[in-house]
Amino acid sequence: GAIGRAVADDPPLALSDGGVIKKGYHAELDEIRALASGAKDWVAKHQQTERERTGISSLKISFNNVFGYYIEVTNTHKEKVPANYIRKQTLANAERFVTPELKEYEEKILHAEEKILSLETEIFNELRKTITAHASAIQSNASAIATMDCYVSLADVAVENRYSCPVVDDSTDVTITDGRHPVIEKLLPPGEHYTPNHTVLGTASDQILIITGPNMSGKSSYLRQVGLIVLLSQIGSFVPAASAHIGLVDRIYTRVGASDNIASGESTFLVEMHEAANIVNTATDRSLILLDEIGRGTSTFDGISIAWALTEYLHERIGAKTLFATHYHELNELADVFVRIKNYKVDVREYSDKVIFLHKVLPGFADHSYGIQVAQMAGLPEEVTDRAKQVLKNLESSELVVRTREKSIGRNVQQDGEGQLAMFEVVDDKIREELRKLDIEHMTPLEALQTLSQLKNKIESKE
Repeated sequence: GAIGRAVADDPPLALSDGGVIKKGYHAELDEIRALASGAKDWVAKHQQTERERTGISSLKISFNNVFGYYIEVTNTHKEKVPANYIRKQTLANAERFVTPELKEYEEKILHAEEKILSLETEIFNELRKTITAHASAIQSNASAIATMDCYVSLADVAVENRYSCPVVDDSTDVTITDGRHPVIEKLLPPGEHYTPNHTVLGTASDQILIITGPNMSGKSSYLRQVGLIVLLSQIGSFVPAASAHIGLVDRIYTRVGASDNIASGESTFLVEMHEAANIVNTATDRSLILLDEIGRGTSTFDGISIAWALTEYLHERIGAKTLFATHYHELNELADVFVRIKNYKVDVREYSDKVIFLHKVLPGFADHSYGIQVAQMAGLPEEVTDRAKQVLKNLESSELVVRTREKSIGRNVQQDGEGQLAMFEVVDDKIREELRKLDIEHMTPLEALQTLSQLKNKIESKE
């Protein structure tokens, strides 16, 4: 076609860079290009011709910004200078001349680049006018080719990575067998295999899955994996799973990661709440919601309370299929209260005071966060992690080993039994009586936290 004949195979990005029009398409353009590229050869050839014609062996042709091209002859050969040479400058040992032929060629050289760009622009504009008449057909073909390219790419990936054809219908269920993350499985070291996981979600039974497990165990990857499989299925792609049955979703909501918005003066927690608000205000029972932690940017009690209330709202008001990864193990109690909430955990194993991540999502809930073990893996000094183990042990027994100021400043680590302080010391009989009357067997975790907070405030107000 016209484009193939006129435009270079590898044209520059901008027309002003030159070289857009293909060699051989326009005779005048080719001639000017040859002139511009052959200037050095022409000068050398013309210099040799003049030497032979005049008999001046030392004659040379040079260029400067004042005279342009000129012929220089030493004083010893002045008598051999032809009559058509025009004197331009006299030096101590030589004289410089120009000729009509040399000035004519100089004019051609100086204007060649400008003429090349002008001609290319003119040719390109004519070509554009011709193509504009066929713009609709070209755009239609481009769209068809782009669509075909997308489908072929999806097909290649599906064959190469053992994807399966999902069943997509109007149901409200999502069932994935041996699902995999399409990106992470490609980034694993040679010989290492991605651990597949099942997923069962539905508005009638398993509507909300509370997923617990330590950092680095794979909770976030699992959430993203489910979201990507649902998305791929709804754009017509095969999916990275042994099988998948996907009920159509109207939206996929994600609340993942943690970052502030300095430009708008928003803290990490405020950004998180904005995202959560957008979800609960716009989601429907056809939506898929992926929550990777809620309430981390505030106090523990506030965070648990918000996460608890949000989960209740999703269950009772919206009914959207939800995966909720959290470190708040208290949320596991929701499964005892609400029929469509189920607990899942990412399985781990402990071996020689180390944690081994199995990356398998199973029914149940994690009973440990393994934060100290993860900190060890991250490279925290042994002194820090050893001290953390002491503090954890004391916290779990409701006591905290407190260092004196001098010890905190120094390098010594406080040992068990030194300077112990009861975490919650009963300050009077009234609070002791309140504690005695608490019916903890019939309290929800949220009620227990609220009561604990009230007692803490009373103790602090009396100190």
